[in-house]
Amino acid sequence: MITLDAIGTFTLIVGLLTLTPGLDTALVLRTAALGHRRRAWGVVLGIQSGTLVWGVLTSLGVTALLTASHLAYETLRWVGAAYLVWMGGRLLWATWRRSSSPSRGESATGGGAETKVREGDDTLVGGWRQGFVTNLLNPKMGAFYVAVLPQFLPDGASHLAPGVLLAGVHILLAVIWACALIAFAHTLRDRLQRPSARRYLDRITGTVIAAFGIRLALGQ
Repeated sequence: MITLDAIGTFTLIVGLLTLTPGLDTALVLRTAALGHRRRAWGVVLGIQSGTLVWGVLTSLGVTALLTASHLAYETLRWVGAAYLVWMGGRLLWATWRRSSSPSRGESATGGGAETKVREGDDTLVGGWRQGFVTNLLNPKMGAFYVAVLPQFLPDGASHLAPGVLLAGVHILLAVIWACALIAFAHTLRDRLQRPSARRYLDRITGTVIAAFGIRLALGQ
């Protein structure tokens, strides 16, 4: 049976991890700041679905095979890095394309066409897919769970239930933090109605995401 001391220590560790700015924070803030509340919550749910999968796989001992196999880890690392660079590059390319033809997106239509596209993208499923894939293709998440989670699992008993419980603690803290991020981003929504402000936000977010991908590719 897992002890309260173990739960408390694990909560402190994952709490500090949750508060550390990173890729998840950038994705949630950018999506929510643009007024895409449904998609922002989809991103949050997708990320936490990935966290639950990592927790279950670690409890079953599957992720230990990932870290033990150099080929498997490197394959996941490169796939994850390529996905992040592609996602960040797509954001950057979209902002440069819009800035090169502002008359179509801002003057001629008054931003209406762009607004329709953005509203169409504001879906819970789309956000969930983005958050889930981003989390699941991050081998650092699996390595973290392999290194940390087994230390808090009781000996001589099934690890699945305690592992899911600890992953649930991590998810709960992350969701609470996401609530604060989305509320903060909501206060900035009015300031981001101008297309130029949205372009700057997308450029910052795209740069951050691509930088995470490059760092992952370099093994840092």
